[in-house]
Amino acid sequence: MEAAEAVETIQREMTSFARRARASAGRLHPELSLVSYTLLGHLEESGGCRATDLAAHYALDKSTVSRQVAALERVALIERRVDPEDHRVQLLHLTEAGRRILAQVTESRRAAFRERLADWPAADLERFAEYLVRYNAGAGTPDTAGAGTPDTARAGTPADG
Repeated sequence: MEAAEAVETIQREMTSFARRARASAGRLHPELSLVSYTLLGHLEESGGCRATDLAAHYALDKSTVSRQVAALERVALIERRVDPEDHRVQLLHLTEAGRRILAQVTESRRAAFRERLADWPAADLERFAEYLVRYNAGAGTPDTAGAGTPDTARAGTPADG
């Protein structure tokens, strides 16, 4: 396979992966899109942040994040709290329900990956992991697919594919 053909295959397969990830997100939890899952994961990792920080981190439009945040607030998965360092700022935090659902979806995704990769030799898994890390490290900005949605969830908990 020539390099140009390999790049085309990689692009096609990554697109297929992103589509499957988005499609499977709703099956794992009806109110939790892939974008929502990703945002919840970032809130968990960061300990809370502003909506503008989420938009900047994922290179998403502020209106996209605003809609996602509003939807997550409606289903009580996140809440706003006053920033103790600047009372003019509101930080987004996971609620207990948000933590529970995030943990459930994360485990479901991990189980899907374990099942899908169960027959792969350890050396192949290690190479695949190294290649993904290398690919993502070279991106420079967060990967996005489709209409500004992150391709993957958090590090260590990729969307199931």
